[in-house]
This record gives sequence, C-alpha cells and structure tokens, in this order.
Amino acid sequence: MEFDIVIVGGGLAGASLAVALRQSSWRVAVVEGAVPVRAEGWDQRIYAISPINQSFLEELGVWQRLDASRLTPVSEMLVLGDSNGSLRFSAYDAGVGELAWITESSLLQLELWETLKRQHNVRVFCPAKPSSLSIGDAGAELVLTDGVRLRSRLVVAADGANSWVRQHAGIEADFTQYDEVGVVANFRCAEGHRNTAFQWFRDGSILAWLPLPGDRISIVWSVATEESERLLALSPEAFCESVAAAGDRRLGRLELDSAPAGFPLRLMRVSEVVRHRLALVGDAAHAIHPLSGHGINLGFQDVRALSERLLRLPQWRDPGDLLVLRSYARERAEEPFLVQYTTHALNRLFKMRDPLTSLVRNVGMNLTERVPVLKSALIRYAISGKF
Repeated sequence: MEFDIVIVGGGLAGASLAVALRQSSWRVAVVEGAVPVRAEGWDQRIYAISPINQSFLEELGVWQRLDASRLTPVSEMLVLGDSNGSLRFSAYDAGVGELAWITESSLLQLELWETLKRQHNVRVFCPAKPSSLSIGDAGAELVLTDGVRLRSRLVVAADGANSWVRQHAGIEADFTQYDEVGVVANFRCAEGHRNTAFQWFRDGSILAWLPLPGDRISIVWSVATEESERLLALSPEAFCESVAAAGDRRLGRLELDSAPAGFPLRLMRVSEVVRHRLALVGDAAHAIHPLSGHGINLGFQDVRALSERLLRLPQWRDPGDLLVLRSYARERAEEPFLVQYTTHALNRLFKMRDPLTSLVRNVGMNLTERVPVLKSALIRYAISGKF
C-alpha cells in the first residue's frame, strides 16, 4: 500500500499529527496497537495542557468538541519548598484566562480518534504492530505483523519512550533512571480547590495536586521506589491520610476516587530526532521528569512544528527530504533540551538533604517570588512555551 506519510503510534502525539494534516493532500497512515477506550470514572492519566497547546488543539477542531464538564482551568498555582520557600502564580496577575487546563488523557485521545475517522486522507491500521522497517533513498517500507506492507516517503515515530521505530532505525537513546516512581490517584476533597494547583518539594519527593471538576483532585507523587512500594501497599484510608498530610491538609479530608497506581520515572535523550525519511515526535524524541508537567506539551509542540513544515511543502516536494526534517529538528532543539535539564537539575537539587542546600533552594524560591521579572519569565514560558 502506498502512502506519503506513515505515523507509527496513535497516541496523543501521533493522532494529533494525523489530524493536523487533515487539510493536506498527503496520504497518511496511522499504525496503532490498540483502540483507545474510555477510562471508568475519572482517568488516572491527567495532563496539564498549556494555553498555547489548548489553542493548537482548538485549531485542530478537537478542543471545542471535548466535554467541557470534564475540563478544569487552573487559575492559580502554589509551589512550596521544604523550608518555608514558596512561589505563587496567578492567571489574573498574568493577565490571562488560565495558566493551564487539566484534562484526562482518554478524553483527549478518544476525541482525536473520532476526528481521525472523519478525515478523507487518513487510513488507520489498528490493532496493528510493525515487524520490520527498511529506509532507502527512494522511500521507506514498514511491514506489519499480519504481512501488510506500507510504503511511504516519510515515517514518523510517535510510539513512545520505548519506540520500536527508533530502535529499529538504530537511533541511540540515553536513559537516566531516577530510581523514583510517580504515584497517581484521584480524590474527592472536603474543601474546594478553587481551581488552584499545588506542588510541594519536600523530603526528597515532589507532590502535585491538580484540580479536577467539582470537588476532585488528581495527584502525581514522585517518590523513591522503596517509598512507592510502601504507599501502594497502604489501605485506602491510610493512603488518603498520607496524601492529605503531605499536602498540609490544604483541602481537608481526602476520599479515594480511583485506585492508586505507579509508573517508573526516567529521563531519556536521543542522539538525533531526524534522519532521511524519519522523524521522531513526542516521547519517542524525549522523556522528562513529570515535575514540570510539560511532557505532553512538548509533544504537541513537536507536532505543531513538523506539521507546519509538511503543510507548507508543495505537492512535488518530498516530505522525507532531510533538509525539510532538519529544519523541524532545529526548531525543536532548544525547548526540550532546556526543559529536560532544568527538571533534571531541580530533581537533583531537591533530593539533597543537607541544611545549606535546603537554605539556598528555598531562598531562591522566595527571591523569585519577589522579583517580578523572574516570575514573569516563568509564567510566559508556562503559557506560551517561550521566555
């Protein structure tokens, strides 16, 4: 079967890229291993979508189709250190409607797939898995496990941090294991969150509370692997008490709304994000610590940058041309690098337990709170992805 672009991975990055190409004449294939399903109750996989990416999803015609009753704007964010350090960010002070939007992964994923079904230029192969990949001067060929052969001029790897495409293309990935687990769960709160997100850096761990509609919150608690085993083994009542205590009981008593789960945390950097006829996007190109909340936002900006270049190409131009792909790589070189190293440095800084380091990092937080230009720079990045 002949295509112009084959996207391997139909998650948020891969599906959004296919949707972004909806008005082009490119023939697009999407290869995905499993059909997305709606989570029961509230999804444990929660994302904080930045305003620039909310606008991007709106341009795709996806955002406005989401169930508004399951979206939550973040009006304020309070960041607290381990020794009276604090930072407060306000959408009102920044002159914007919201700092971010909290949404469920499955909600966004399903709407992207519904949009894909309406596209004239996309064919979805699902459930399907690749078995071999060959890339040459004239084109690329991806063979699926059922024997179907997909020939294209460009292959896009959007198949996650353990990317099959990246591995079979021979692109090296450097993984740094944090020996940490992100513990996630949803709760009902006794007191209203007022659309405020909280983040605590303390005792070598990072705890984030993200507001959900009504009286609910979602948490991501980054802790040492051994501590995660202890937390996940607690009774529901004891787990709720641990989370409430770690968050200074800001929202009163917590009641578990979904069973907790854990996922290992790691940093991943690749040697290159493009080759002739190959491009990496999303987690296939970079993986970061969740403390910044920018993982999926980086992925959407990868998609925006790549799709803009492909949409500008005349029909006679080869979408797998290395010159085209290198311009995408150059644009996306700086932001993932800065976010990866900043989050990595912050993670290491707050793991240090000695009193002098604790003093320095908390003084730094308080200084940032008192210097408007520094706060403004951080808010600008959170909103627009640019300093």
